[in-house]
Amino acid sequence: MKANDLRDLREGTPQDLTDKLNSLKGELFNLRFQLATGQLENPMRIREVKKSIAQIKTILREAELRAVK
Repeated sequence: MKANDLRDLREGTPQDLTDKLNSLKGELFNLRFQLATGQLENPMRIREVKKSIAQIKTILREAELRAVK
């Protein structure tokens, strides 16, 4: 994700982020399945999806910590 996308995600609601996270986890599952069956066309997509998942989890944690203060 680019910086603009991350900025937009930070402005979103936790529910939107959770929905996006679930969507990415589903995509990662499908990519891993394609990799195992030899049908994956772009192996770098797995890395991109994993990175996006980590970024969203970080944003959710930041929001959680802000809510505690």
